[in-house]
Amino acid sequence: MKAILDQLKPSERKAADYILEHPKDVVKLSVQKLAEYSGVSEATIIRLTKTMNMKGFQELKLRIAGDLSSNIPTGVYEEIKMGASVEEIIQAVSNNNKQSIQDTISVLSFEEVERAAEALAKARKIDVYGMGASAVIAQDIHQKLNRINWWCQAYADFHAQLTSAVTLTDRDVAFGISYSGQTNEIIESLSEAKKQGATIITLTKFGSSPVADLGDIRLFTSSVEQSIRSGAMASRIAQLNVVDILFITIASRQQDKVIPLLDKTRVAVGQRTKRT
Repeated sequence: MKAILDQLKPSERKAADYILEHPKDVVKLSVQKLAEYSGVSEATIIRLTKTMNMKGFQELKLRIAGDLSSNIPTGVYEEIKMGASVEEIIQAVSNNNKQSIQDTISVLSFEEVERAAEALAKARKIDVYGMGASAVIAQDIHQKLNRINWWCQAYADFHAQLTSAVTLTDRDVAFGISYSGQTNEIIESLSEAKKQGATIITLTKFGSSPVADLGDIRLFTSSVEQSIRSGAMASRIAQLNVVDILFITIASRQQDKVIPLLDKTRVAVGQRTKRT
C-alpha cells in the first residue's frame, strides 16, 4: 500500500492513510464502518482493493491480519548514509535486500506466476527487454532459459529491441522489465511486440504504470527504500528473486525435459572449469 500511495486518487489516498495508521482496527471493521471512519464512500474502499489487485475488502483484511501476525517486520528500509562504517553498510544493504524480497511476496500473484510459466513454456521465441540495471535481469532470464534449450534473446539496445519486436508473432512472448514502469524504450518495444500479437509479460514495481498496463501477464516487485541510492540495489534483488521463482516453477512443471538439460550443461561447464 505504501508503494502505491503517490498513484492513488485523493479519496483512495485518504482511505489508505487511515488503514496504514489503524491496521489493527481495520481487520475488525466492516467496509461500511471503514468508509465512515476514513471519511470516504464504500465504493472508494472497493476501488482501493481493486487497485491493489485484490478481490475485495475481505482479502484486504486477511492480508493485513497476516502482516500483523507475522514476526517479520514489513516496510522497514534503512537509509544508507554516506561515510557509514562497513558494519553499518553491511547491515543496511542486507536488511533492505531482505525486506524487498519479503515485501515482494505480498504483491506477487501466484496466478500470474503460473500464467507466465505457461506462456513461456508454449512460446516459439522469447524476447526479453531491459535497459540499464534492468538489462542485468534480462540477461539472467536469457541465461537460465538458454540452459534448458529455449529460444530466448535478451536485448539491452533499443534499436535491437525494436528490430526483434516487429518480427514476433502470436506464438511468441515479449518480456519487458522496468522497475519504474516508465522506461520509454521498453514501452515502445512492448507496444510493437503487442501489435504483432505476441503475449506480453511485464516485471515492474507494484502498481499501475505504462509498462505494466501493456502486460497480458503482470509480475510485480515491491521496494520502497528511503533513497534513490539504495533503490537500484534492493529492487534488483527482488527482481532476480522473481526470475528465480519463475524459472523453478517452469522446471518443476517440466522435470523430465528440464532436469536432464540442466545436468548436461552443468557437466559441460564443470569439465571446462577443470581444464582451465
